[in-house]
Amino acid sequence: MARKTKDKIVFENIEVLDAGAKGVSVAKAPDGKVILIPNVVPGDVIDVQTFKKRKAYYEGKAVNFHALSEHRVEPVCEHFGSCGGCKWQNMDYSRQLHYKENEVFNHLKRIGKVELPEFEPILGSEKQFFYRNKMEFSFSNSRWLTQQEIASTTDLDDRNALGFHIPKMWDKILDIHKCWLQEDPSNDIRNEIRKFAIENDLPFFDPRNHDGLLRTLMIRTSSTGEVMVLVQFFDDNKQQRELLLDFVSARFPQITSLLYVVNQKQNDTLYDQDVKVYKGRDHIFEEMEGLTFSINAKSFYQTNPSQAYELYKITRDFAGLTGNELVYDLYTGTGTIAQFVSKKARKVIGVESVPEAIAEAKENAKRNNIDNCEFFVGDMKVVFNDAFIAQHGHPDVLITDPPRDGMHKDVVEQILKIAPQKVVYVSCNSATQARDLALMDAAYKVVRVRPVDMFPQTHHVENVVLLEKR
Repeated sequence: MARKTKDKIVFENIEVLDAGAKGVSVAKAPDGKVILIPNVVPGDVIDVQTFKKRKAYYEGKAVNFHALSEHRVEPVCEHFGSCGGCKWQNMDYSRQLHYKENEVFNHLKRIGKVELPEFEPILGSEKQFFYRNKMEFSFSNSRWLTQQEIASTTDLDDRNALGFHIPKMWDKILDIHKCWLQEDPSNDIRNEIRKFAIENDLPFFDPRNHDGLLRTLMIRTSSTGEVMVLVQFFDDNKQQRELLLDFVSARFPQITSLLYVVNQKQNDTLYDQDVKVYKGRDHIFEEMEGLTFSINAKSFYQTNPSQAYELYKITRDFAGLTGNELVYDLYTGTGTIAQFVSKKARKVIGVESVPEAIAEAKENAKRNNIDNCEFFVGDMKVVFNDAFIAQHGHPDVLITDPPRDGMHKDVVEQILKIAPQKVVYVSCNSATQARDLALMDAAYKVVRVRPVDMFPQTHHVENVVLLEKR
């Protein structure tokens, strides 16, 4: 049934059928079109008010619940529904894994159209909360007000916030009291910094007028117990900057690496910024299976380290190394996978486009006394050519872990040309992985598939595929 209210269509008694892309759920309207709805769970029966109509679908929100799904659970986070970070926190974890596994299967089947073996069961994360080792928060003098706050009689003069961007709103920040993604002292550090800044009249960033002192806060932790804190300032006010950093240093003596940046660009990305050490060192250490990895402010390291260990073990298992193989590790980053598999390989060649990452990979290999890894910097589609293969040898096994966009077609063509016996493809986006598998299907057969959940409470999922020459 459908009715109209103030030019908005309301569909009544609609059953939510499936979990869709980007964490929204899917239902069917009476006219057959798909409805995309956030913050509901498959199995809920609801009234949906639409706010967007497209040719093939509606976007809407639940305005009334007639029945609740058996897979629904109570979200633990007070910010659920406003914060866009953990969209599946209202869904039972075993059901989250079910939908992640389905997504991988559907992508590989429908986009890849390749013959698939029986999937190995998705590997769930032992930690379902407090699993991240890196969080980034934004300061703003334009705090997002919730509907409850607007409706209340509470004094709303304090508009300062330290938290997350509201989805699709670049200038609005949701003030976060407790986040369930990163272990303490993360919440304590963020809350104490906010409190001190307000008490001492330190200006929070104004995203529209582009002024203010405090811009962003990054907190990194490691399994070794080390903590990195980086405060990004906009105004270059030495007195106010040191007032805050001295407070943070005194209040949290366990901080291993206290850093800052003065960034007056339009955007707040760190990669072209000069990171200054205020106290301690410029890096922290992470450990995995006896290996030590140095992580600085700009380093990429898997954000769920305990599950990354499981992912790397699956990758190594799929590679089936005996100690005699030459292994290529494409998109090697800081060389974590390369070093992790090196003790089972004759030699590993890592390639990555970010010079700083390769410098770190070399340092880490030296620190770990690994002498059978070599690392090279360059744009993958340019450097990974015939001359490179001629110089470094023909790989027996190739491991590739590309960014979300997948591999460039020139890289796929080069893999097909050199035809290693095995390819292990690690992906954070099974849709682009499926596209690449289709390109390789004539030469390679998919032999093993195993999804891995790195990000509980979200729709994101990693997938590992083993390809063997036909």
